[in-house]
Formats: sequence, C-alpha cells, structure tokens
Amino acid sequence: MFKNQKIFILGMARSGYEVAKVLAKRNNEIIIIDEKEQDEMHVSDLEELNVTFIKCKKGTKFLNKSFDYVIKNPGIKLDHPLILKARRLNIPVINEVEVAYNLLPKDIKIIGVTGSNGKTTTTTMIYEILKKAGFDVLLGGNIGYPVCSLLDKINKNSILVLEISSHQLHDLKNFKTNISVMTNLSEVHLDHFGSYEFYKEQKFKIFKYHNSENISILNYDNKDIMENISFIKSNKLYFSSKRKCDIYLNKESIYYKNKQIIKLKDIFIKGVHNYENVMCAIGVVKEFNVKNKIIKEYLKEFKGVEHRIEFVRDVNGVKFYNDSKSTNPESTIVALKTFSENIILILGGLDRGQCFESLNPYLNKVKFIICYGEVKERVRLWANANNVKVKIFENVNECVKFAYEKGRKNDVVLLSPACASWDQYKDYIERGNDFKESVKLL
Repeated sequence: MFKNQKIFILGMARSGYEVAKVLAKRNNEIIIIDEKEQDEMHVSDLEELNVTFIKCKKGTKFLNKSFDYVIKNPGIKLDHPLILKARRLNIPVINEVEVAYNLLPKDIKIIGVTGSNGKTTTTTMIYEILKKAGFDVLLGGNIGYPVCSLLDKINKNSILVLEISSHQLHDLKNFKTNISVMTNLSEVHLDHFGSYEFYKEQKFKIFKYHNSENISILNYDNKDIMENISFIKSNKLYFSSKRKCDIYLNKESIYYKNKQIIKLKDIFIKGVHNYENVMCAIGVVKEFNVKNKIIKEYLKEFKGVEHRIEFVRDVNGVKFYNDSKSTNPESTIVALKTFSENIILILGGLDRGQCFESLNPYLNKVKFIICYGEVKERVRLWANANNVKVKIFENVNECVKFAYEKGRKNDVVLLSPACASWDQYKDYIERGNDFKESVKLL
C-alpha cells in the first residue's frame, strides 16, 4: 500500500513532514503545500527525496484527478477549497495517522486515547507506567510525535500509545485500536465541526472497528458518552469519581475491580479531573497485568504534563501556573476548579467565536482577568458584564508583568487562555514557553 502513487499533502508542520518522508521512500510522486514558511532544513530534506514543496494558500490549481490520495493536516478546516475539490474528484482524503496505521506490523498492540479534556495527561501516564513495567512501548499521535516518525522504531511486540484528537479521527478510515479510552465529552471545537452532534460522531470513531477481543474504557459520569455507546462491541470498562463501577474513587482511594490500587494522598497531581485521568490509566495498564507497586511508585512522582496546570515559579509569594494547553473554556474550568486561592486569570488568543459564559460559575475566586490577542475585546466585554476587573494587553509578556504588579502573597497567576494560540504563536507549546520565559524574567 502507498507505493508508486501520486499523493498530495495539504499542510506541512510535523505530521506533513514525517508522512512525506515515509511516502517518498516508497516511490511515490509527492506534492506538499503550506501557506506558511517552513523550516529550511525540512524543506531541503524533502527536496532531496524528490518531494515538491510549494508555498501557497489554496493550492487547488495543483490538484487534479491524477492524484490517488490527499493527506490532510488535522488542523486544516473541513471546508478548505482543496478538500472540497478532492471530494468532487472522488480522491480519498486521509491523514498521517491513517498512512502510518496501514504500514504498521499487524501483531502490535495499539492503545488510543481521546476525549475533550485530559487526553495528554492520560496518554502520558499510560505510556510511562508501561515503560516503567518493562514493556516495549512508544508514544505518539496528537501528543506531538507523528506516528510516521515511529515506524522505524516499532518491533513486532511493541505497544503503541496514541493520543488521538477529533481532528485526526475525522480523516481516519481503517484505523483500529486494541484498547480505546474516552476521558470525557463536552462542547468544544464547534468552529471546526459546526455542531456538537458532528463532533461527537468523530470522537466515537475510535471504537468503530472494535470487537469482543477489544477493550473500551468509558466515563460513567459523562451523560454524552453513556447515551452513545450502544454500538460499541468491545468489552466495556467504566470509571467514575461518583459511584462504584469497574474503576472508581471511593473516599480517599482509587479502586480497580473492588481492590484498592492507591490512596489519593499518594498521588502527586491533585484534583478530581486528574484522579479521573489516573483511573483511565489504571484501567489500561491493568490489562497488561502491571503490578500495583509499579503504579504507585510512578503516581507518587508524576508531576503532570508540561503546559497543563504546570507550576512555573513562586515570585515573592505569587505563584505562576502555565496552563497554555487549555485551548477551550471547558479546559479553563478544570484549571479554575483546581485552586482554592485567589486567581489572576490570563485569557486570550484566537477568536473562534467561543462562548465564555460557561466560566461564569467559576469566577468567585477570580480577582482580576487579564486578556490579550485577537479575542481580547470580547473577553473585556464579558468580564465587565460579570463585574470582574479586567485589563487588556497586546501580548503574554505584558500580561505577566501586570499580573505580578497586581498579585499579592498566596495569589495564583494562571495562564489558562480558553483559546487556541494561532493568532500569535505556532502552537500552545510556543505560547506556554513564552509565558514561562516571561515569568523567569520577573
């Protein structure tokens, strides 16, 4: 498969670059386009492999019915002119994950993690616990490592742990997991999918090809999940922070099939949302018979993933936290619920028409809102309507300086933007790093 064909790649970034390298070595004719300037070394690498890179915005004039596939970067909108043209020409539109899946050895195990929030933390914990237990395990997907970049490292008994976003799931055709995790569901990415119903459809594709030999791990407390699982044919494991089920939180401990696994006091990361992520991870690793001792040792030390409620620094009693990965209001709610201290909240970024009203019930601890970026005027109007002090700035650095001026001992300064980063940054990682550098300069 994917040999001696003509392939059009829409969008470069990491996934486009990696899939182009893999396909170029299989005697395919490849064009890759992107509207942004790309890393010169990456462009040079691809040119040496006879891949044609074209910097342009739409690229429709380069696409014709002679192409066998269009490979789409997950972040590109579904109504992009080139995608619409591909459909008119009946050219299959897939993504990098689908390409890699079709080139994987058939006897490996694949664990897929999706959900509106908690994907990265859950995926990281699963990977690191299995690694600590001695398994041959690799980490990839939406977490930042394209699956194509892992192909040369995969052995016949490897376990592949993948974070899979709704954007990726939309363009998957044959992709199948052995174990799929759904952390939760809420109304996010509606600018991309148009409706919550269509977004949910994409999420549930992670269970599409499951059978009785597979495992699904599902949030028993999430109504939108529980109302849509009747089609899933795999063995279902449920987790809950509110009631007894397969994996549950009871008083001060987490239980798996009625056996205590770990006490909450022995888990470094705190908050119900994190305990739910831990339950997902336990559900997966127990399928590989990982011992409780290994799970406990890991969870005592795991301090969370970078850019997700990440403690940065205490400056004269003012504590700074980087939650740049919160790219929607639902994620920001999770962050706000984590703290009991007064919060100076930094919001802002790309204006995707997101609604900030869902934050209203969680503003009681917010003493000041500082906003920046494309969405700043809408945030200012919303804050004023809720009688919260607000100030607007052009960039994160200015926000950090002002937050420190307004901060008092034991206050928390929280960058939890509730917006994508693309108005000013390449991604949330670049934004989070900018925040951390600004804090270090105080």
